[in-house]
Amino acid sequence: MEHIFIVTNDGKDKDHSVTRHIKKIIEDYGKTCSVCRKDEEKKIIEESIPDGIDCVIVIGGDGSFIEAARILHDRDVPMLGVNMGTLGYLTEVELADLDESIEKLLRGEYTLESRMMLEAVYGASVKDVALNDIVVSRNGGIRIIHFRIWVNGELLNCYEADGIIISTPTGSTAYNLSAGGPIVEPTASLLVVTPICSHALNTSSVILSGEDEIEIEIGEGRNGTEEEVLVSFDGTQMLMMHTGERITIRRSATRTEILRLNKVSFLETLRRKMKGN
Repeated sequence: MEHIFIVTNDGKDKDHSVTRHIKKIIEDYGKTCSVCRKDEEKKIIEESIPDGIDCVIVIGGDGSFIEAARILHDRDVPMLGVNMGTLGYLTEVELADLDESIEKLLRGEYTLESRMMLEAVYGASVKDVALNDIVVSRNGGIRIIHFRIWVNGELLNCYEADGIIISTPTGSTAYNLSAGGPIVEPTASLLVVTPICSHALNTSSVILSGEDEIEIEIGEGRNGTEEEVLVSFDGTQMLMMHTGERITIRRSATRTEILRLNKVSFLETLRRKMKGN
């Protein structure tokens, strides 16, 4: 690790004291450290990310980590999360252990954990990725949307629901869990399809192979009216779809590599994070 890139959530580390502290530790070790630049809306300026970075340290919560993972997905650099949020499934370093953790990283005392990502293709030119999930949901007033879902070209099911969540194992503890979906071991290679508030007795999630390709078609509204839905990638980056249009979702060719500094298992983390919920 020679060149380390820091991405900071300015709302969490408001005075950048944690950022400066980490930067000093890195530079005291004789390494190079760059800090991410943001625009006026506090978004990462992609053009400012230097070439040749060896890893990324994200200071914030899981949301900050996911944002950085999406933007850096084609850089093939591992990521370490410093938790200044709440749950912190992805950000394993707590502030109380900050110095020791950064020094372990710089000494090379870490392992890598690989997480699958999703890729969506819509139309001829729209393409995006997600680490947690891709959600297709109603736009505007409260009403049920008709969805048709194909897997590898074969009809899986038709749903009347508020929306559909396509989740990775990493995202299984996010919106998928809130919608009643299963928790999946995060390094697995699976796709989870979970309806949101389905208007049916059978609302169970469907777990598919990581090799499967999913197509979601938007059906007509009541009395043949045109429906309008929103597609979100990890809760951000929206695009609009209408009746008759389809979006294709599959496993991305890129992955997120997470730096692990301890041997805490997923089950232990899950037990600790969900305690009392």
